[in-house]
Amino acid sequence: MGLIWSHPQVRSELGELLHVLRDAPDHLQQEALPGISLQIHARYTRIEIMAAIGGGPYAKTPPWREGIYDAKEIGADILAITLDKTSGDFSPTTRYRDYAISRDLFHWESQSGTTENSPTGRRYQNHITMNRSILLFVRARSTDRAFWFVGPASYVSHEGERPMAVTWRLQTPLSGDLYAQFAAAIS
Repeated sequence: MGLIWSHPQVRSELGELLHVLRDAPDHLQQEALPGISLQIHARYTRIEIMAAIGGGPYAKTPPWREGIYDAKEIGADILAITLDKTSGDFSPTTRYRDYAISRDLFHWESQSGTTENSPTGRRYQNHITMNRSILLFVRARSTDRAFWFVGPASYVSHEGERPMAVTWRLQTPLSGDLYAQFAAAIS
C-alpha cells in the first residue's frame, strides 16, 4: 500500500477522487413532478416543502393535522409521515402504523376519522382518475427536522376504515438503506 501512495500521480488522482466522493450526494436524486423543485430521495423541512409547492419566498408552514396537507395549488396530497410515534405529541388516536412493506410498497394509515366513502377516502383511492398526485415524505422520529421525500405514490389497496390502512406503490423504489430504516419501524 505504501508504494501506491508514494507515486505522485496516484496520490494526486486519488486525492481528487476522494474529494469528489466526499461531496457526492448520499442518494441518487431525480425530479418528482414537472415544475416542482423537489428531488426524490432528498431531505426537506416542512417550510422547504411548502416553498417548493408554491408558497414562494414567504411560505409559512400551515397546520398539518395528522401529517396531511391538501396542496390544491399543485393537485396533490402531501403525506408527512413520522414512523416512530413513541415520543412527541402523538396521542393514542394518532399513533398510526406506517412502514415500508418492500422497496416499492409503503403501508400508511389515514387520519382516524377517514372512511373509504368520505371525500378524502375517495380522493386517496381515485387520485389518478382525479389527476392528483400523492407525495410521501418520511422521517424516522419527530425529533428529525427534515423528511425524506420518497416521491410520488399510487394507490394499490386499503383495508378497514377509521383509519384506512392504505398500501401505496412508490414510483421510485427506496434505496436499500432507506428501506432498511423504514421497514424497521414495524420491529
